Amino acid sequence: QVQLVESGGGLVQPGGSLRLSCVARGLTFSNYRMSWYRQAPGKERELVAATIVAGSATWYGDSVQGRFTISKDNPKNTVYLQMNSLKPEDTAVYYCNAYGLRTQSQYWGQGTQVTVSS
Repeated sequence: QVQLVESGGGLVQPGGSLRLSCVARGLTFSNYRMSWYRQAPGKERELVAATIVAGSATWYGDSVQGRFTISKDNPKNTVYLQMNSLKPEDTAVYYCNAYGLRTQSQYWGQGTQVTVSS
């Protein structure tokens, strides 16, 4: 059974930082593209950042480019999202996503709330 378990969300002031973690269980980590998405109230879910576990390629949404960094720890089956210079518009539920490059299977975490407010 595949599980994606996120942690690290919370309340932070504008300009602050947070690091999200996602531990992937029950899958072969190296066969996946791992991504972070977010969804704010009343808005569609949007891609924030993505990385190929078996390689070095990364992608970022325009709104987070230069502020957020996605990274991974393959032995720990974990992907991180370091978020710096946070803005109120970054407030959303952040979801971890695993997409199988061979199987096209897709899995989602339960989401973690990030709130940026003074």
